[in-house]
Amino acid sequence: MVLGLVSFVLSIFWRITWRVGAVVGILLALGVGYFYTKLPPVTELLDGRARGSVTLIDRNGAIFAWRGDQFGGAVTATSVSKHLKNAVIATEDKRFYKHFGVSPRGVASAIRINLAEGRGPLSGHGGSTITQQTAKLLCIGVEYDSDVWKTEADYVAECRQSSLARKGKEALYAMAMELKYTKDEILSIYLNRAYMGGGAYGAEAAAERYFGKHAATLNPQESAMLAGLLTAPSTLAPTSDLERSQDRAATVLRLMEDQGYLSAAEEQQAQANPATLSEEAQSKTGGYFADWVMSTGPEYFTRDTMEDVVIRTTLDPKLQKAAEDAMNSVYESKVKEGSKAQAAIVVMSADGAVRAMVGGRKTGVSGVFNRATQAKRQTGSAFKPFIYATALELGHSPYDSVVDEPFCMNVPGSGEWCPQNYSRNYKGKVTLTDALAHSLNIPAVKISESVGRDLVAKVATGFGIKSEVNSSPSMALGTSEASLLEMTGAYAGILNGGSAVTPYGLVDLRLKGDNEVLMGTGGGIRERVIQPEAAGQLIWMMEHVVNGGTGGRAKLPDREVAGKTGTSNDARDAWFIGFTADYVVGVWMGNDDNSPLTGVTGGGLPAEIWRETMLRVTDGTEAKPLPAIVPEPPQQVAQPQPQRQPERQRRDNIIQQVIRDLLGGG
Repeated sequence: MVLGLVSFVLSIFWRITWRVGAVVGILLALGVGYFYTKLPPVTELLDGRARGSVTLIDRNGAIFAWRGDQFGGAVTATSVSKHLKNAVIATEDKRFYKHFGVSPRGVASAIRINLAEGRGPLSGHGGSTITQQTAKLLCIGVEYDSDVWKTEADYVAECRQSSLARKGKEALYAMAMELKYTKDEILSIYLNRAYMGGGAYGAEAAAERYFGKHAATLNPQESAMLAGLLTAPSTLAPTSDLERSQDRAATVLRLMEDQGYLSAAEEQQAQANPATLSEEAQSKTGGYFADWVMSTGPEYFTRDTMEDVVIRTTLDPKLQKAAEDAMNSVYESKVKEGSKAQAAIVVMSADGAVRAMVGGRKTGVSGVFNRATQAKRQTGSAFKPFIYATALELGHSPYDSVVDEPFCMNVPGSGEWCPQNYSRNYKGKVTLTDALAHSLNIPAVKISESVGRDLVAKVATGFGIKSEVNSSPSMALGTSEASLLEMTGAYAGILNGGSAVTPYGLVDLRLKGDNEVLMGTGGGIRERVIQPEAAGQLIWMMEHVVNGGTGGRAKLPDREVAGKTGTSNDARDAWFIGFTADYVVGVWMGNDDNSPLTGVTGGGLPAEIWRETMLRVTDGTEAKPLPAIVPEPPQQVAQPQPQRQPERQRRDNIIQQVIRDLLGGG
């Protein structure tokens, strides 16, 4: 009786279970079959980036920066280093070649761990196989549609959801992939689409980004580092935290040894010699410069490119290092600890080619505020060369004189205005050269008024000052604003003989793997602003700024220097911009909140940063003379002979007549 009852219950349970199982099996088959029909050829799934990449190379042809989504090219599970393949399997899915796309054992283990750690069953450890992770990377076959998602970030966020329904779809998609593709093809998709930090998508891009080599040549420790990135690519990226990345790689190496992919000796050797970054990846050179170049190119080839682009630039890595080292040296030795003062440096050739750029006191960074290009600040006395350039262009001589004295003028609508010199004293009658050398304000205002403020503004804007030049008399004191890049470019125009330049960093742009130039530089020498003779005489005057004026701290031991100091109202900005025969270097210092500096003028720390930069820039190079033109000295007017007294003249005439009579001259 009891056995019959048990048998009856079991038969009912079996019939229900069998039918439920059959229904589930049919639904499962339908789901897998549906996704199977949607799967494209494997070659279409290897590059899954939403946008292309930009690779920037310096003037020597070496890569110094990457932007966008890097993709080094398609690889396969059989073409990459065996160590990378083994490291990924050991870390992500050691039963990859044994399961059918889903690992019930892995899922159960993950749920148990999550619950034990106080999280939800699907929060934290996922227990996903490589195939399921690939399904997630493919967003279960759903492509981005701007009509559905506002941004790509929203699209990616939805693809990364961990709901039960989402997990179920991923499982069906993963099983469909297992039917459609081979295991190595699935692993190939994964190795190409996985994000590995630093903007690198896929194994080839990551290998190039971090180690400067192909994925096929990775050794065990490098492979372990890349495999270790898969769990947290942004935080574990070696460019962000090398030590942390090496620690993670050490764990991966132990897993590889545990699973038989490495012998004990190989694992020990790899642990003793952890992977390090390539010289290019380690240097973090030219981040400010790269950001600026990216902002100057067309968006469809830089910020929003769908292609892989290569940009050749004007950056000189030696000069970039020189500028960064100079900045760090002065801040370490001369700037008070705790100071918030910022600084920026631009190094430029006379044709406007930017060779180096530092946009703040913190070097080796990118994606931050660039004070060399984005900050518009009052120029102070660094504006004065444009006044003297105008005077020279109109025929004035550097030897012409002007009186430095207390001075007031009536400004319509503002009343009486009485400018003062920085020193609060006056030198009397001075030449234009001395007035510039000592940065005297009164002579600058007088000359600006005499030649015409409109002409001074025309010269300044002609040389590249893009901001509107203040039209009031205070323009002569540098109340107009400009960026350091604009000012350095303007001084480059003086050095090259009076022609304006457009500062540029982009030389040409091509698609990766294509030799055809799609876009050339948009910068270089433009129209003439002042005549060569006026420019040459201005250079001669600016030499006196360094040799006997306010810019003495910028003097170099082995070559000629010309430049100009600048300190704006209340010492909120301090400048020194100067040049040798080969390079123009601009330096700015100030506080980001525009508060006054303490004890800093253009002839102080900016001049010292300039000198330290130029010492490194010119190291090992031949000293050349500046293209200065020495002006003709003032004509010495012959003094008239004094008139003799009439009585003396009469005696002289008598004496001369007597001599003629004695000689018979008649």
